[in-house]
Amino acid sequence: MSRYPDENILVVSRALFDELGAFEGLSLEPERYLPALLDPANNYFLARDDAEEDPGHKQIIPYAIFRHGDRFLHYVRGGGSGEKRLAAKGSIGIGGHINQDDFDAQAHLDKDTYTIGVEREIDEELNIEGSHVQRIVALINDDSNPVGQVHLGVVHLFELETDRVTSNEDNITELSFLTLEELQDRRDRLETWSQHCLDGLSKLL
Repeated sequence: MSRYPDENILVVSRALFDELGAFEGLSLEPERYLPALLDPANNYFLARDDAEEDPGHKQIIPYAIFRHGDRFLHYVRGGGSGEKRLAAKGSIGIGGHINQDDFDAQAHLDKDTYTIGVEREIDEELNIEGSHVQRIVALINDDSNPVGQVHLGVVHLFELETDRVTSNEDNITELSFLTLEELQDRRDRLETWSQHCLDGLSKLL
């Protein structure tokens, strides 16, 4: 039985990632990878059921971190999380697949469409009062576990005018802004991508 019926998501080949220079953990050189990853000649949509089980592809996942002053948004993934393997884990990243339906069934996706899609994804998951700016600061790869082997994260840092943020999703629970010290205290309870980001936040900033 299909876990994700009729859902097609954005992927690139693992071979392309290897060609560009595969890494483990956090890369602070997103400009080395993004032009190729977001080139319509290199990305395409694949049935999610297939993509989740095929390490020959990497699913492109925007992973947004939110900062207000010296504090960062933290939440706990609810039990109904779309990625069951991450349920009940703490996180500092709001992420989601790039779904073909989100982009009017285009065959490929370019940088401008990607950026618009990320903003739309955030609007669906969070209510953010005030203005914000964002920039891409890193990529994440973690081949140490089955989830990471089929995903590649693009880390977006959102700088918020206010900390008035609430959840639009039942699976985003216990929202709060925490300092780096407070996040370090709960590092072991974070999903691995958030651990990588936490370890690199001083460099990201």
